[in-house]
Amino acid sequence: MNSSRFERTFVLPHLEIVDIVKKKGIWRFFLKTQRRPMVCLRCASICKKIYDQRNIKLRDEKIRNFHVILHVQKKRYWCKSCKRPQTETLDGVLPGKRTTQRYKRWIMKLCESYSCLEDVRREAKCSKDFVYKAYYEQLDLESRKRRNPWPKVIGIDEHSFKRRRGYGGTEFASMIVDHKNKKVIEVVEGKTTAALDHSLAYIPGASNVEVATLDMCDSFRGFVKKHFPNAQIVADKFHVLRLLNHSINRVRKEITGDRRTLRVRRLLMRSRKNLSYEDKRELDCFLSYHPRLEELYEWKERLHSFYRVRGYFRAKEAFLFMLDEMSRSRSPEIIRLRKTLQKWNVEILNYFKHRYTNARVEGFNNVAKTIKKRGYGFRSFKNYRLRVLNACF
Repeated sequence: MNSSRFERTFVLPHLEIVDIVKKKGIWRFFLKTQRRPMVCLRCASICKKIYDQRNIKLRDEKIRNFHVILHVQKKRYWCKSCKRPQTETLDGVLPGKRTTQRYKRWIMKLCESYSCLEDVRREAKCSKDFVYKAYYEQLDLESRKRRNPWPKVIGIDEHSFKRRRGYGGTEFASMIVDHKNKKVIEVVEGKTTAALDHSLAYIPGASNVEVATLDMCDSFRGFVKKHFPNAQIVADKFHVLRLLNHSINRVRKEITGDRRTLRVRRLLMRSRKNLSYEDKRELDCFLSYHPRLEELYEWKERLHSFYRVRGYFRAKEAFLFMLDEMSRSRSPEIIRLRKTLQKWNVEILNYFKHRYTNARVEGFNNVAKTIKKRGYGFRSFKNYRLRVLNACF
């Protein structure tokens, strides 16, 4: 490789190689800046007169298993307007720093390759604090590059972030997902309407959103109605189907006790459509002795059969008929279910128009939980957000 090509490949712009020294696994590049007019950072006037020179030492990315140190001779120019010296800046190096941005990007790649910061520190030969700061600084820069307007179809869901200290309870993180591009748009601390409004106000194009999928959460519905004027809300199919699961389990425990290995427990939770003839016969025999549990199970299966209807108008007719039949029941669980379905009737029926669910959002929630487990939890939500956005883009 000739000298000019080597300089273009490995050396920062506007620098010339004076000498290269290889010793003890380290390449030392002795460089000097090219003479060029400089714009004063104070008054924006052109500086041409050289005042003096300064020597600085920079860490750079490894080359072929050799650590690299750049010894740069920088020029200081005299500004006639300010009557003060002005040190020239280097492309790829932030002011006041002693490492290149290329070195920090290399640190980020190492952090994604290794599972322990100690291995990264040993490979890069720097402190743990520097690894930590450089990694999250680069993640922040990458997240800023990916900012786009709102897409047409989004999904919203929450997951637990950590236990709240002192008062008990759980702190939540809300995840907003782009369904069509299959990526996470943003992660917000909390799940209230105010928290979502404050954290998502910077994203332009709220009128672009046409469909928003979410679980049956009032704060999410209030946020979507307020923030996205053109969006139709779709209640997640999975959350509707599991509305009676808790009641069925509670009544079943009153009968059989809390035995996790009980075969009937698994049969009650599965859709009847997926059961074999022997399983159906066994389950029907068990339910015949417990009328209250049998009624809850039948309504659970009615919800499953409702979601197998094709077409919006047929689904609407089946939904209204199902609500009428529920009104005749005296079971408190069915009365409560009917109130919930009435409250969310528009969002539930919107599923038959768009056929979107929150399955992709739940998948990204699993990725976020894996990141949290791998890091043994996070104290800083800012760092947790950057890790999730980097992994789910």
